[in-house]
Amino acid sequence: MKSPLLLLALASPLLAADWPMWGGTPERNMVGTATNLPTEIVPGKLDADEQPDLTTAKNVLWAVKLGSQAYGNPVVAGGKVFVGTNNESPRDPKQIGDRGNLMVFDEKTGKFLWQLIIPKLGAGKVSDWEYVGLCSSPFVAGDKAWLVTNRGEVLCLDTKGLANGNDGPFKDEAKYMSADGKPIELGDQHADILWKFDMRAELGIFPHNVSSCSPLVIDGILYTATSNGVDWSHSNIPAPLAPALVALDAEKGTLVGEEISGVSERVLHASWSSPAYGKVNGKGMLAWGGGDGFAFGFEPKPVMDKKEEISVLKELWRFDCNPPEYRKKAGEPIKYATFRGPSEVIGTTVLHDNRVYAVIGQDPEHGDGLGRLNCIDPTQTGDQSGKPVWTFNDIGRSISTPSIANGLVFQAEYDGDLHCLDAKTGKQLWVHETQSRVWGSTLVADGKVFLPTEDGELHILAATREKKVLGTTSFRAPIYSSPIVANNVLYIATMTHLFAIGTK
Repeated sequence: MKSPLLLLALASPLLAADWPMWGGTPERNMVGTATNLPTEIVPGKLDADEQPDLTTAKNVLWAVKLGSQAYGNPVVAGGKVFVGTNNESPRDPKQIGDRGNLMVFDEKTGKFLWQLIIPKLGAGKVSDWEYVGLCSSPFVAGDKAWLVTNRGEVLCLDTKGLANGNDGPFKDEAKYMSADGKPIELGDQHADILWKFDMRAELGIFPHNVSSCSPLVIDGILYTATSNGVDWSHSNIPAPLAPALVALDAEKGTLVGEEISGVSERVLHASWSSPAYGKVNGKGMLAWGGGDGFAFGFEPKPVMDKKEEISVLKELWRFDCNPPEYRKKAGEPIKYATFRGPSEVIGTTVLHDNRVYAVIGQDPEHGDGLGRLNCIDPTQTGDQSGKPVWTFNDIGRSISTPSIANGLVFQAEYDGDLHCLDAKTGKQLWVHETQSRVWGSTLVADGKVFLPTEDGELHILAATREKKVLGTTSFRAPIYSSPIVANNVLYIATMTHLFAIGTK
């Protein structure tokens, strides 16, 4: 009998009402099912305490205050909404100061339920950037949620928090959530940690800037990138032999496999991208974009490597997402972070209809540069570099995940343009200029494309071959996360607030 986790992973997006993971489904395709989503949205005013005044809003079902910097994308499952932020709007008045924070709300009302308070590493911008908070989205299945923290840990949480008791072998929540080592006073509104796997201690990784990957659980195995990367100098790799992608036992939190494809030895900045899973010619496959600028296909089930004497994720194929002219000029390597230089894969690879879509980009701090969207054939094996189905080069760097729907690909770039391409040929059909920077990803739902910007605008267009602008809404605060949809409700997380949007 197949496990509930596998059945959830294989569920069709047409049947999934919740949005229980980053990307909605294991394919990570940013496409949801919904009807009657509004195009006219008025967020409403804020009162003196920055609480939303819904009497001045339109088509907002509820809204809540988050921290001051919310990068984590919301997920919705089991009647709860989970979102990552920082601790600048503390729900526990006794625990203040710079922390990561996972906040959990009631799906219907927005009522605060519980939180996971995550102390900082104290490494500053090197490995745990000040006030950035929690960037990862959890994976939720049944009564468990799996999460990568800002400390480079993988945690398994009880979705009910401590309200139903302290379950699992981990019993030290009071000390874990403490910033000064003194155990905090626990209550029903705190998280219940079931187990913890510290990737820094167990794997020797060196996260660069932040730990940012949304884990994936398939058939009892959790997959996550490690955020292993360069140090403050941007030229030295402290842990070149540490894995960039690992597999853990989802129930026990023990290591069961790791990639040995040499990603960390070639890493340009950090391995932040989230893994995807789908069926390729009827067989399960992991697809993932590395911090070295390659996309990979792996067998999901780890196998023992006799030479290395460790359990590994067997590589099926690899593809250099950078063309040769991005990496070298006149035979000499092009310096990283320069406009014409190579980029890593930060936006999540999408596995859809026997095709893998991977876009290259860099940390937004590095500015603009040459980009590329690749369509890859995952049915092939070995090194597929230079053998794409198609490529689209008329695009700048991107950290956004694409949406593929009805034969169309919607891909945003950091410079602010939204591209609509033919999924079979890669031919550009139209482009929409937002006049702003874009960190988040597109969402396609209800025949519409939703795209957030750094200027705090939500652009809404028709998800069609002909360009049609349906509306633009200003949320007054930057939007660095991506819109999602669950149970006919659209969720927008700005840097400071979470909005649940629907037609009343």
